[in-house]
Amino acid sequence: MPRAVYILALGIFAMVTSEFVVAGLMPQMADGLNATIPQIGYLITAFAVAMAVGGPFLTVALMKLPPRTALMVLFAVFLAGNVLAATATGYATMMAARIITGIASQAFFGVGISMCAQITRPEIRGRAIAVAMNGLMLGTLLGLPVSTLVGERFGWRAAFWTITAITVIAALATLFGVPRIEPAEGGGSFRQEVRVFKKPRLWLVLSTSTLVIGATFSAFSYFNPILTGLTGFSTGTVPVLLIAYGAATVLGNNIVGRFADRHTVPVLAVGLVLNTVFLAGFALLADLPAPAVICMMGIGLVGVTMNPAMVTRVQRTGNAGPLVNTVHSSFITLGIILGSSIGAVVIDTWGLRAPLWLGAIMALVGLGTVLPDLTRRSAPTTGRPAPRLAEHTERV
Repeated sequence: MPRAVYILALGIFAMVTSEFVVAGLMPQMADGLNATIPQIGYLITAFAVAMAVGGPFLTVALMKLPPRTALMVLFAVFLAGNVLAATATGYATMMAARIITGIASQAFFGVGISMCAQITRPEIRGRAIAVAMNGLMLGTLLGLPVSTLVGERFGWRAAFWTITAITVIAALATLFGVPRIEPAEGGGSFRQEVRVFKKPRLWLVLSTSTLVIGATFSAFSYFNPILTGLTGFSTGTVPVLLIAYGAATVLGNNIVGRFADRHTVPVLAVGLVLNTVFLAGFALLADLPAPAVICMMGIGLVGVTMNPAMVTRVQRTGNAGPLVNTVHSSFITLGIILGSSIGAVVIDTWGLRAPLWLGAIMALVGLGTVLPDLTRRSAPTTGRPAPRLAEHTERV
């Protein structure tokens, strides 16, 4: 595995930690910015919307640059947004900072994952994506609690300064540890990148990722009230359970990465079936501590951990270029927005079990979007074989 893949994981870790930091420091930030808790909540929404909408446009603007140069530009934009957040004296400034960092974060995902495809051999690209995506998993497992701890002990601004320091380290590591290569797939041609979106099947594949992540986040977004309000755990126990959940995502991500190259579609199908079972089981058994925790850990193992298989499937259907990967990240972010927002609506109507049932339904619908590929794999094939992932020439 090239060293550069681990460096890309560090960059993703910095981005994800910044994304989650507001969730852990809402009361402190509300006091510091003279805002209400709901207003601080809008900062999370703004970050997600900026990722989903603005990320692809920034990726297009950087498309003609070599990937490492594009990453350094994105680090600079992200760093500027993070420093603006750390020094913000009012709510409007903080909102602007979150929009800037959200856009840069999404573009970084797209360019970084595309680079993984360029610097690794075809047979280990799924594993490489899993290694890079460990930055996402570790951001959930370590980034959120550590930034929350720093913010609680030294003030919420210190949390943003800590993320700034991590970003500088990641940028320097990228500058000196990631090779300079040419733009991926078509030399940065916007027309060649956009042409692939004419494939109807690509949109079906992208919708699978939205449903996989939406199913997971419809539950994850409300673990705290479900575990305290239905299962009966104390508020002090929930952080420990969330750390265990984060550890399950790291384990699951690495397992999926091992199989994502050779068994992409079966891995997704099995993951969606199991996630449906775990989500429905959690909904049925939420008032029983042991089964509830088992189901929660199961969701961690087969939920967001499908990322390596999802990315591999998207790249094989479209290409491994940065725009396709950024748009895919936008569809993933859309899943987060839909799962959490619809989950809030169904809680108001049907109670705390409702988002778990919502997740089970979304996972089941997601399985339906995978079945055509499963049928295609099982049917006898004639003619030329399917194209390999990222058919461009190896440069490294």
